[in-house]
Amino acid sequence: MDGFAAVDFGFAREVLQRGIAALYVVAFVSTLNQFRPLLGEHGLLPANELLAWARSSARGRRLLHPTLFRHVAYSDRRLVALCWAGIVVAAAVVCGIPQLFTPWAPMACFLALWLGYMSIVSVGQTFYGFGWEMLLLEAGFLAAFLGSAADPPPTVVIVLFWWLVFRLEFGAGMIKIRGGREWRDLTALTYHHETQPMPGPLSRQAHLLPRWFHKAEVIGNHFAQLVVPWFLFAPILGLWVPGPGPAIVGAVAGAIVIATQLWLVLTGNFAWLNWMTIVLGFSAIGLPSADGSPPRQDPPWTVDGLPLPWLIVTCAVGALFAVLSWWPLRNLFAHRQLMNASFNRWQLANAYGAFGTVTKQRIEIVIEGTSDDDPDAATWREYSFKGKPGDVRRVPRQFAPYHLRLDWLMWFLPLGRSLDDWFTVLLIRFLEADAATLRLLADDPFRGERPVWVRAVAYHYRFTTHAEFRVTRARWHRELRGIVLGPMALRPG
Repeated sequence: MDGFAAVDFGFAREVLQRGIAALYVVAFVSTLNQFRPLLGEHGLLPANELLAWARSSARGRRLLHPTLFRHVAYSDRRLVALCWAGIVVAAAVVCGIPQLFTPWAPMACFLALWLGYMSIVSVGQTFYGFGWEMLLLEAGFLAAFLGSAADPPPTVVIVLFWWLVFRLEFGAGMIKIRGGREWRDLTALTYHHETQPMPGPLSRQAHLLPRWFHKAEVIGNHFAQLVVPWFLFAPILGLWVPGPGPAIVGAVAGAIVIATQLWLVLTGNFAWLNWMTIVLGFSAIGLPSADGSPPRQDPPWTVDGLPLPWLIVTCAVGALFAVLSWWPLRNLFAHRQLMNASFNRWQLANAYGAFGTVTKQRIEIVIEGTSDDDPDAATWREYSFKGKPGDVRRVPRQFAPYHLRLDWLMWFLPLGRSLDDWFTVLLIRFLEADAATLRLLADDPFRGERPVWVRAVAYHYRFTTHAEFRVTRARWHRELRGIVLGPMALRPG
């Protein structure tokens, strides 16, 4: 680093800009494929109903976060246009096209992505109520001020990325320490690989590892989240301490963050949370420039190689975050720490965290249908979801960083006190054989035909042992717990 310019972090900027933009592509594609059946004009929780409530209610206007659909009426066609625009702009950044121009070009692209995706999240309700939505928004906003290839990255923006990683990792660590006892007695990962929302292809193998390994995992997690994040800021010392030592310490901290997130990628499906953290971890990895230093004499109207107007803008962003960061900083050390909370309408300088407690049993809500007239003597057939467990012989697939929103919400159902309103509408869509809704599934057992009855039943799932697998070739063992809703049928006419 050299004052205002982070001259050794050009590679970090490349990874940040292109990586964050790539995840915006994933987010817009996920929205393009899923928003309409979930939240569209005929969705499970129609966004236009939320917007109508917001327009007619003072409380609604106050609670609704900024969205273009406040000013332009929502329609599915406009949603599709917004998604395609986001995909095109984000893909251009991935290819490095805006970065070839002045810093204002990538800034405009990222601010457009941030505002466009915020417009979706703000009306996404429970299907967009995940911490990684806020993380993508905040990362996209910060990426807007990384500059272009012709200039060095601004130091203040690189430091803001370290602060983002710190809140993300240290916040998650503190949530765990303050949360369930299983994180303190080192047993959390004895259960978590099996009970996590959406297991991946290697989750069963990870679950069957020895108990001592799971305890080591928890210790490693606490070290990576509670100790390592402090060292991300070490390169700042390079402004006063000669030599490569501070930069190396920061790079090692970033590498540890990346390595631990790669293990989570291998053993689970957490949408783009782990992938974003990996991208952000590169912000701490500096590589010396070719000549080891910036130019000795700046041209007029530049400071440390940065155009003066650009330097003023980035410093203003730093000042803004300094003010906004008071609330998440206080939250980190609060007795009742908030998890995945935003303290302002623009979802900047947020509080993050995940899995403060770990469920010890896996209860799955399975939806079944039948074409028989008598539900008491019926043969029931199961609807198969893409990511959540169903068929006990099926190998879980790797979907992350793609986000299967319906599958995730299905995981939360057994954890609540009652079934959510959207779930009843989902059963009605199955009774109607609604094509858009059925495309969210892996398999429709009725091949587009309407069932007569549907119901929801609960099963207890657990991974099979090695011995059980050799006999049954099944990866899951499940036991019926009972009917939780139904049978339901459409009324005639």
